[in-house]
Amino acid sequence: MTAVESRPAGVLETSETSSGHRPFGARVKAFVALTKPRVIELLLMTTVPVMFLAAQGVPDLWLVVATCVGGYLSAGGAAAFNMYYDRDIDALMERTAQRPLVTGMVSPRECLVFAFALAVGSTAWFWALVNPLSAMLSLGALAFYVVVYTMWLKRRTSQNIVWGGIAGCMPVLIGWSSVTNEVSWAAVILFLVIFFWTPPHYWPLSMKVKDDYERASVPMLPVIAGNKAVARQIVLYSWAMVGVSLLLWPLGYTGWFYPVVAAVLGGFWLKEAHGLQARARAGITGAKLKEMRLFHWSITYVSLLFVAVAVDPFLR
Repeated sequence: MTAVESRPAGVLETSETSSGHRPFGARVKAFVALTKPRVIELLLMTTVPVMFLAAQGVPDLWLVVATCVGGYLSAGGAAAFNMYYDRDIDALMERTAQRPLVTGMVSPRECLVFAFALAVGSTAWFWALVNPLSAMLSLGALAFYVVVYTMWLKRRTSQNIVWGGIAGCMPVLIGWSSVTNEVSWAAVILFLVIFFWTPPHYWPLSMKVKDDYERASVPMLPVIAGNKAVARQIVLYSWAMVGVSLLLWPLGYTGWFYPVVAAVLGGFWLKEAHGLQARARAGITGAKLKEMRLFHWSITYVSLLFVAVAVDPFLR
């Protein structure tokens, strides 16, 4: 039985029907939900501070607004394409069962048109109001997330989030290029911080909702490996992330403030990561595994780290 055939009764029929009689306010809310705004908030949190570092101070505020708007449109388009392609497995997972295509608030055709409109609009926006390099980086991130992660990796390999996470690293390069019209080693280092951050950020959540992914036949690492193996991978990526985060200072891109903050935040991260590994090795499961502690801390970590990126130029 395929994922589509096994979805709950009535879901497929509802999601394919017209949404024309839905309340206007609810429809607007549904289209906003297609863009995954909570995810985009995190992406913009890594974009704007990099612009401060690239400018070594306050960047042009109109440029910041233009970059954020373009980034929202581009990432929103990628998210809408993702929801269109994944609507079959979304119907099988409790965590995604209320997404607009599953509930029928938005039809698949509407979602696809919306996604293409955002993709084209965001590229044109970046090209006209920021610069062509940022436009190409934005389009590349969107294409990578949709084609490489959503359509190829996600349903085929447990390394899906590792390599698929590259799309989530691109806002760092876009933020830098919007200010300088080039990509420097500082931007590459911060790109790598997000690259190594993504798996230990997402795998704890995957451990929590493992049954969801297993039901939908998505081979997230926690589905095909035990908690011990996943926790070991989390620790390895965590050490790599912390190590890379400290490179900005010896290479001369920051003053004293950033490395101090990065070291303190990294120390707390490693404490949580090793704590999760210790509980997994002890065979602890269920609520006592406390895997979501690291997931929630990961959001705090990346937010504060990039605030330090923005503040550092003012203290040099």
